[in-house]
Amino acid sequence: MDQPIEVVSRLEAAWNLHDMQAFGALFSKTASFVNRFGRYVHGVDQIIEMHAPIHETIYSDSTLSNELIDVEEIVEEVAVVHFWSRLTVGLAHPAGPHTMDTLVLAVLASRNGIWTISALENVTLTNPRTGEAMLRGDL
Repeated sequence: MDQPIEVVSRLEAAWNLHDMQAFGALFSKTASFVNRFGRYVHGVDQIIEMHAPIHETIYSDSTLSNELIDVEEIVEEVAVVHFWSRLTVGLAHPAGPHTMDTLVLAVLASRNGIWTISALENVTLTNPRTGEAMLRGDL
């Protein structure tokens, strides 16, 4: 990636192709990832290992749509990117077709002019009173 803002479209594209090698290439070798259930993994190999099986099964017919919220370069060559992510899953998912929204925080760093993700956290939007997942329009 030439600019940190590209993370939004590149993650979406890799997900929608179900190409976990392309997905992993967006991360630094030592990146951390926290999924929407709070599972923490460290290193690009673990990030790919966490995502590959779900893309072969329950998310095999899923699509992702990302929408930028903001990008802030906090120091030279380090940026924080926030974006909305809407995941639509199909019949491959045990719960059947449904849609969920998450808020993503990604920390990116530039090394030799190439931006990669150093840390990413994905939080599912939920109703604080019931714990049920909600969509952004329900906020």
